[in-house]
Amino acid sequence: MERSNHQFATSGSSSSSRGGSIDKIKCNCGRDAVVRSVKNGLNVGLKFHGCPLWPDTDCGFFKRIGGVRDEVDELRFQLFEKETTIAELEMHKQMLEDKVKKVQLKKENLEEDVQELKGEASQMRIKLMKSARNERNFSLALILSWVLFGIVIMSMK
Repeated sequence: MERSNHQFATSGSSSSSRGGSIDKIKCNCGRDAVVRSVKNGLNVGLKFHGCPLWPDTDCGFFKRIGGVRDEVDELRFQLFEKETTIAELEMHKQMLEDKVKKVQLKKENLEEDVQELKGEASQMRIKLMKSARNERNFSLALILSWVLFGIVIMSMK
């Protein structure tokens, strides 16, 4: 019997074995495949899907049902899905780690800016205190000069 590519199609009433229901399998000529049993040889009794028109057609569709090969294929598929999920999660983790590094760098830059602003604020506070002292001294000098001026005016009279 000749082996060929497997073609699968689903209908509204069918489902997959993973989801709890069974997909309808289409043969190469588009018909619903039928279940057959091996009649002779090493695989006597094994079930397989085949074209409903066999042997009167050149369709040659063949797909094992169950058996070790299908279980191995299913396990390989599950492994592939798990590896894909792991790869996606690792990529997502790397993206998050990159974002964390960027945020930490921004935080460090902002901390440096805050330190610079604190230094500038301290310098401004010192200048303000000096100007306040100078203003008091100027006010005192102004008052004393007016008092002295008043004394001089009074003494001239």
